[in-house]
Amino acid sequence: MKNLRLRPIVLILFVMLTMPVVVAIVAINYFANERTARANAEALVARFRDGALQNVQNTFNPIKTLVQGAAEVGESQPDFYSDNRSDAFLFTIMQHSPQIVAAYIGAEDGSFRQARRLVDGNDGVPPGARYAWRWIGPKADTGERLDHYDFRDEAGQDLGQASRPTVYDPRVRPWYRQTAAAGQLNITDPELFAVLDLIGLTVSAPYFDQGRLLGVAAVDLTLDDLSDYLANSRISPGTQSFILDRGGRVIANSERARTYSTVNGNVELEHVTSLPDDLPAVAFSARPRDNFERMYSFAYKGHEYLATLSTLNPAFGKGWQLFIITPIRDFARLSDESNAQLLFFGLAAILVQILIIYILSGVISKPLERLATKVSSIQQRSSADPVAPVRSLVREVSVLSRAIDTLDTTVRSFAAFVPWALVRQLIDSDQKLELGGHSRFLTIFFSDLESFSTLSEKIPSRELLIRVSAYLEVVTRAVNQESGTIDKFIGDGVMAFWGAPNLLEDHAWRACVAALRVQEGMGELNRQWAAEDKQHLNVRIGIHSDAVLVGNIGSQERMSYTVIGDGVNVAARLEGVNKEYGTLICISHNVFKEAGERLLVRPIDEVAVKGRRTAVPIYELMGAYGAGTSLEPDGRTTRLAELSWRAHAALISGDRATALSHYKEILADYPDDPVATRMIKKVSANPENLPVSS
Repeated sequence: MKNLRLRPIVLILFVMLTMPVVVAIVAINYFANERTARANAEALVARFRDGALQNVQNTFNPIKTLVQGAAEVGESQPDFYSDNRSDAFLFTIMQHSPQIVAAYIGAEDGSFRQARRLVDGNDGVPPGARYAWRWIGPKADTGERLDHYDFRDEAGQDLGQASRPTVYDPRVRPWYRQTAAAGQLNITDPELFAVLDLIGLTVSAPYFDQGRLLGVAAVDLTLDDLSDYLANSRISPGTQSFILDRGGRVIANSERARTYSTVNGNVELEHVTSLPDDLPAVAFSARPRDNFERMYSFAYKGHEYLATLSTLNPAFGKGWQLFIITPIRDFARLSDESNAQLLFFGLAAILVQILIIYILSGVISKPLERLATKVSSIQQRSSADPVAPVRSLVREVSVLSRAIDTLDTTVRSFAAFVPWALVRQLIDSDQKLELGGHSRFLTIFFSDLESFSTLSEKIPSRELLIRVSAYLEVVTRAVNQESGTIDKFIGDGVMAFWGAPNLLEDHAWRACVAALRVQEGMGELNRQWAAEDKQHLNVRIGIHSDAVLVGNIGSQERMSYTVIGDGVNVAARLEGVNKEYGTLICISHNVFKEAGERLLVRPIDEVAVKGRRTAVPIYELMGAYGAGTSLEPDGRTTRLAELSWRAHAALISGDRATALSHYKEILADYPDDPVATRMIKKVSANPENLPVSS
């Protein structure tokens, strides 16, 4: 009997039914609503973008005009800012906007006059004081400069005066130096106004007398109003907007979130990709590279978003950008109900069709199910028993059945020559075995036996083989326990890596724990060998995290799954560095960054690596927290790490004498510490090669 073809049967069934019509109706209505929602979203985003760009510039334009006017007064009346005649003028400028924190003048002779706002709790400020006039005169003959304050309340009533010696010199401040160097109006980068604990910036302009700089007029301006404007001007509940500097760091945001920190009095803005919410980072990464200004869309957590990144007018002078992100679903809520109803009836119609098709297609599905069962039995069985063939009237199913019978015979034949576990691994693999690789950030591990060449000359070959095998067993067990991959055995050395082929979020941590387990296992072996009066073996380990190429490397006839790249060289170099410093486990700074909070390490030094311009900071791994009681560092080890950190900090800061003192203190408590001994020699003999702070 002639077999029927599968494709005509399926086509006839679907043509006879109305599924395409139902799907088309639902899809057309859905996509029409989507297009409408997108069009509304694009129009509102464009309108908000244009208005916000203009509003930001309009916020600063009056301030620029005020500052420029103050500079022009200084040029027309060079002595105007030399006494208290200018106080009321500066106060008027400050009162122009609640964003203005202070208005002031810095003169080339070092004098300074300022009108500023105050808040309760400022040191030395009388209760109720809201404003202050401040002035600093040129340095007197005695060499002392006084900082004078005249405090006023909200109504302008005098609340008292104060003065104190000061070393403040406006000429060395960034706002003065930048403006003087530019010779024109200047806007500083954001900084922290410590008096009010607010972030802001300074708008300043120089004034001259016949080309000679007389001073700089300036206004301190807070940025809180920009965040308030963005928050109050949302075009939808889910819209987020940001003002970024030219480097992508957040200056203001619609969430009114604090996006900056202070380090030694300097403001460090968070990058838009470093915020707690992942959405801005995804949106920023999806921006078009060819045209930053155009609107673009992207998907995040199953929803579509519109975004735009627009730069303020170049005349503004700072390269700021307005970044807007809005979910399209916010504009499709009105049509959701009709879409839901249409989808319900469409699904009901589809279910009816599926039921009919299911009943009519039994002639196809039953043999296919039997074939699927047969394939599953081929994959899972532990013996090579043949499976009964499947018969079908459908031609394609019959051909497929014969192919599976051939596969069954081939697998049974192959299993007669190789272990079944290997056969099953090949069957279960969903990756094609081919040459090639990809870049991935992972952790590389190198281990080696100390003085192996010398040891091989003293120990008989058979005993050496047994002991090396025991060591390799310890390393293999530790690597496997921490989900690592053994790359290769290189004589008495082992190369392993974490993070491939399976992704591991904590690959650096696992590599470090494996290294500690290796040392623990070698300790047990050495105790056994000591009882047998055999020489102990020390294992040196180097660990480094880096982006490397991982994949199948070799030829079509023979290939190996391995990693290559500069990171491999660094890991191998770190293993060898142990010999120089007398350590057993040496890790790189990348590993410390990835897992340092869960490890006990101490800084050692910076070492050169061939092919790299800069030296690599290295650390000795001394213990791990949360990996088991046996790997937890004890109090004496923790103290050694603390002393080493203190000595290294002095060394980095350039305080050679203090560093030497601290390293000698380590030797006093730990006479056998090789790192301290090595660093004392290095600091004493080669001070010019010491690491310096960045």
